This record gives sequence, C-alpha cells and structure tokens, in this order.
Amino acid sequence: MRLIIFDFDGVIADSEAPANEILAESLTAIGAPTTTEDAIRLYMGRRWLDCAPIMEECLGSVLPEGFLETHIATVHARLKAEVTPVPGVLDFLHRHADIPRCIGSSSKLDYIGQSLDRMAMSHWFEHRFSGHDVPRGKPHPDLFLKAAATLNTSTADCLVIEDSPPGVMAGKAAGMKTIGPCAGSHILDGHWRRLEDAGADHVVASYAEIDPLIMALTT
Repeated sequence: MRLIIFDFDGVIADSEAPANEILAESLTAIGAPTTTEDAIRLYMGRRWLDCAPIMEECLGSVLPEGFLETHIATVHARLKAEVTPVPGVLDFLHRHADIPRCIGSSSKLDYIGQSLDRMAMSHWFEHRFSGHDVPRGKPHPDLFLKAAATLNTSTADCLVIEDSPPGVMAGKAAGMKTIGPCAGSHILDGHWRRLEDAGADHVVASYAEIDPLIMALTT
C-alpha cells in the first residue's frame, strides 16, 4: 500500500451530524419535510450537484432560486467556526505518518482548506482533491482515479477510508481497498450494514481498529 485516500466530512472532520441537521431544517422550510436521518441517508457523500435532483424529487418541484447557494454558505460558515476532528484520526495520522496520504472529498477545496486550518491539520494533507473537479461524483470512481493518477500510484496500491455508501462504491469502482469507519458523531443504527452492502472490504468502529488492517496491507 502506497497511498491512503481519506474522505473529509465524517472521516477527518466530524461535520456530518451538524451539516445534515441544517440540511434537514433547510429542506423542511421549503416544503420538503426531512429529518436529519433522511438527510444522512439520501445526501451524505454526494456533491451538491448530484444532491439537487434528489431534493427536487422529494420537493415535487425545482428548488427555489438561490436555495443551494444560501444553504451551503450557512453550513460552511457554521462548520468552519465549529468543526472538530473525528475521534482518533489525529492519533491515526501520527501512527502512520510514513504512508503518503491525500483527501478525496465531494466538498469544495476552499471549504476543506479552511476547515483543516480550523482544526490545525493542514500540514497533514498537502494533496487535496474535490469531486467538483471531475466529470462524475461519487459513487463513480473519477475522483479517486484522479488522485491516484496525480500522485503516480497504482489503484491496487491505494486504500480508501470512506464513511458513506456512495464513497465506498466509488472506492471499489476504482479498484481500491476500501475501509468504512463508523467513528463520527453522525453514525446511526444500520449504517454499518449500509457500508457493508456498498462493498466495503472492512467496516470498523474506530480508527484504532484500522491499524491491524494497515499492517496486513503493508507487509
């Protein structure tokens, strides 16, 4: 294994719970009743571009003009002020500092960078890739394939750490080993099974449980 590709929200930043709570409130306010659990199930791991058609189907009409832009600004403002790391990720990075790493996220790069700055983690991730910069978002493999190609690494030598079913599917479609951590505050009953059903090679409850898997892949 020569490269670990981390998703960002819910894997590095413990941001999925507040982000989906705000999304549920925003959608309910425009006439599409949505719970936080609904938002996590339907939208987590996807680009906003890919979420919009699902939102419109639930709403039964096109989204109000400016809805996504206003909502994204609200979410990012809150998260960039409050976001904290997923439990265990910093210790994991220290333990495996010798393995090259990058971020492969559906979020935009400016948000990722500002959130990393907030968490004092920018130095850990020199290389960052956004789903907004590839033709197709997760669950398609484009983002992870771009990361591997840019960093001159065979897909067979990559490990993806992903907390969403679309992200797991993208990792597997790229031909990469994929681990699904259930370590963030957004994890609900049944999420473990959803990651398994999406094809994760392993699902774990904490970053500490990834250590023996890393050892097996690097020996």
